[in-house]
Amino acid sequence: MTDREDESRIARTPAADPMRTALRQALLDARRRLSAPRRRAANETLVERLGALLGDVAGRSIALYWPIRGEPSLEPLPGLWAARGARTALPVVDAPRTPLRFVAWRPGEPTVPGLWNIPRPAADVALRPDVVIVPCVGFTADGHRLGYGGGFYDRSFAALDADGAARPRAIGVAWDEALLEAFDPLPTDRPLDAVVTPSATYPQDARRSPAR
Repeated sequence: MTDREDESRIARTPAADPMRTALRQALLDARRRLSAPRRRAANETLVERLGALLGDVAGRSIALYWPIRGEPSLEPLPGLWAARGARTALPVVDAPRTPLRFVAWRPGEPTVPGLWNIPRPAADVALRPDVVIVPCVGFTADGHRLGYGGGFYDRSFAALDADGAARPRAIGVAWDEALLEAFDPLPTDRPLDAVVTPSATYPQDARRSPAR
C-alpha cells in the first residue's frame, strides 16, 4: 500500500468554506514538510498504537484506506489482521458526493485504478465494516475530523448509521501536527470514536486525557 501523492484529485464540496479551505491547506503543507526519517519513525509508532487499540480482531470486519498525499501508511496491519481472522476492506468511490462502498480486500490481492486513480479491489465484493479507519487532515481532541472536503466519510457514516445494523466504530489516524485546538464542525460531521497519532490516542470524550 504505497502513497498516491500526485495521482489523486479528490472532489471537494461545491461551496467550500474559505476558512476551512485555508486551514486544510495549512495542515497539508505542514504534512509535506515532515522529513522522511521523522515520518518513518512516527508511522511505526502510530501503527503500534493502532494495533494495540484494536486488540483481538478475529471475526471483525475492518475498513482501511489506501494512503494518499502523505497520509500515514497502515502497513503491516492489514496482513496481520487478516492472518488473525479479520476481514479487511478498502473504501471505493463510485461517484462524487456519494457514500463510499467498502469492498473486501487482502494484501496481495489485485487492485485496479479507481476514481481519481486511487487503487480499488479488482474483485467487487461488498463488506459492511465493524470498524472504519479514517485518515484525518486535521482533528480535535474530542474526535471531530477535518478531511479533504468531499464529505465521503460523513455520507458513509450517515448511511451506515441508518441501515439498522450496529453502528461501526470510527477510528481516525493522523500525524501529531494535525491536532487542532479549535475547530467548528459542520452539522453533518460525526465525531470519531478515537483518534490515533504517533504520540497519543485521543478518546471521543474530551473530559478524559489522551492515552500516551
